[in-house]
Amino acid sequence: MIGRLVGRVVDDDEGTLLVDVHGVGYEVVAPLGTRGRLAPDADGAVTLFVHTHVREDALSLFGFATSHERTAFRVLIGISNVGPKLALAVLGFVAVDELGSLVARGDVGKLTTIPGVGKKTAERLVLELKGKLPSAPAPTPSIGPANTTTTGGKSELLLGALVRMGYRPNEAERAVAALAQVRSLDEAALGELVREALALLAR
Repeated sequence: MIGRLVGRVVDDDEGTLLVDVHGVGYEVVAPLGTRGRLAPDADGAVTLFVHTHVREDALSLFGFATSHERTAFRVLIGISNVGPKLALAVLGFVAVDELGSLVARGDVGKLTTIPGVGKKTAERLVLELKGKLPSAPAPTPSIGPANTTTTGGKSELLLGALVRMGYRPNEAERAVAALAQVRSLDEAALGELVREALALLAR
């Protein structure tokens, strides 16, 4: 079983990272924004904490920026009807500590804003995750600095998601503002907006 990889990310295709480890390329599926949270060393190598998922017909590697995230992923996939895809969506949308806070508060409404999480799934997450994840000392704000020029529900959620992914607030603000100039944010799914904002940030 592979538990950790140290190497260079040579390609990032919508959450599937290709990690070069001494000439061997490993395809690692990661939560949205993981690459932005990785801290490369002087040689450009990053460390990914890996969960090896084995099924009868496939062997998949899931990578995370911290062991904390990997632990949360393992807890999530242990819940009935929560597979790796949904667990990645959850961890790509909220930080682990914030997820713990939402569960502790029983905030079903906020959990349903996560792409792919409906009311029944949110209720199951609250029920089965309670006490299994750490809770942040105070709720993590969903918006950036108070002087941000992008206001409104969807833009605030998008800004908060980008900041949680590791982008600096001013970078996130620029991406949200640029996206707002070319499309209506309120009419699009949040997951779609995050992907488009990440594409802008990668330019």
